[in-house]
Amino acid sequence: MPRAIKTQVPLHASPQPDSDVLIELKQGEIFEVLELAGDHAWGVAPAHQLVGYLPASVLERPAA
Repeated sequence: MPRAIKTQVPLHASPQPDSDVLIELKQGEIFEVLELAGDHAWGVAPAHQLVGYLPASVLERPAA
């Protein structure tokens, strides 16, 4: 499910906050959520063709 990023955030290689940062995603970029687990979302940043983790709290709510 595609969701917009609310604020700039690092895309991490794993759910741990000290894991490698793959890229900084900017506000408004699209993140395709594949799985929500706890406080994190795992998915794809299609503009960068990268898969990783970010805090679920930075994602806009899906449109109703």
